[in-house]
Amino acid sequence: MAETRTIEMEVLRYHPESDSAPRFQSYQVPFTPDMSVLQGLQYIKDHLDGSLTFRWSCRMAICGSCGHMVNGVPQLSCHTFLRDYFPAKVRVEPLNHFPILRDLAIDQTDFLTKLESIKPYIIPAEDKPVESGEFLQTPAQLDRFYQFSQCINCLLCYAACPQYGLNSDFIGPGAMALLHRYNADSRDGGRAERMPLVNEEEGVWSCTLVGYCSEVCPKGVNPANAVNQNKVNSALDYFFRFLMPKGGTR
Repeated sequence: MAETRTIEMEVLRYHPESDSAPRFQSYQVPFTPDMSVLQGLQYIKDHLDGSLTFRWSCRMAICGSCGHMVNGVPQLSCHTFLRDYFPAKVRVEPLNHFPILRDLAIDQTDFLTKLESIKPYIIPAEDKPVESGEFLQTPAQLDRFYQFSQCINCLLCYAACPQYGLNSDFIGPGAMALLHRYNADSRDGGRAERMPLVNEEEGVWSCTLVGYCSEVCPKGVNPANAVNQNKVNSALDYFFRFLMPKGGTR
């Protein structure tokens, strides 16, 4: 049998219908070495306090639902283990920079609006009847965007981004990484429709190059790289509008 120890979990609680402000509540949670922070939260809900609210789904670092601030760091709680914090306590809070709906559940509306605005789908570069076959790609063409396609919309990068914390109009690292994923896809022809979002004041030029977004990304997407590449693309787009005023973007 795996050794069972007890750790203190300090969890932010906030019920807007009854609380004037968020507060912390502590729980003593028994754990084994293989228990994640998410499993600790599930133990609290199942055995200590059924009113605790948080999101989760896959428990395999795939769905992106269980992002929290764990001791001040944006983490997927299913991929973060209680053993790494013992014997100190572990503090769990909602992701930074988002309104709290209840306890650890945040309001994702702002990000979802930004996600919709970038048109996160293939806009075909050419009409092609189904009977003519697939849109083929070389391995080199796939490599141009594959890394950025790994984003799971967990929002850890937004919680890590100081600029988004100061200015929520900033499009943010996650949306920009996904925008770049489609612009870099050889099958896509929607670049001209997305570049205005890149070029505007709340686009890539609001980024202050902290790079923490890439440090906390659980999938190695490196959104800071996508932002930097699109600063180059934005500058090129600016100059090409003078060289090809009727053609707009390349």
